[in-house]
Amino acid sequence: MRRAAKVDENQSAIVAALRQLPGVTVEVGHDDILVGYRGRTYWFEIKRPDAVSRKTGEVKPSQLTESERKRLATWCGHYAVVWDSSQIIEALASA
Repeated sequence: MRRAAKVDENQSAIVAALRQLPGVTVEVGHDDILVGYRGRTYWFEIKRPDAVSRKTGEVKPSQLTESERKRLATWCGHYAVVWDSSQIIEALASA
């Protein structure tokens, strides 16, 4: 039996912020969230802010699972690792 995935503590605040935006839908539980906007689906993996290197501003490699690294390298659709709702909003705005 598969265990429930661990949810980062910032995920609920990010989801709540996104659900306040007109025209945005959010589904949780899909490694971590799927966001629908303007007929497109965006897949986001949410990490805790402390998973981000202060030096590079990127998620520390040690904080990415093998499957996350593989998706970042090979996924043909939208997939991004984020730690703040502003990063998601930026991705939606640039679409």
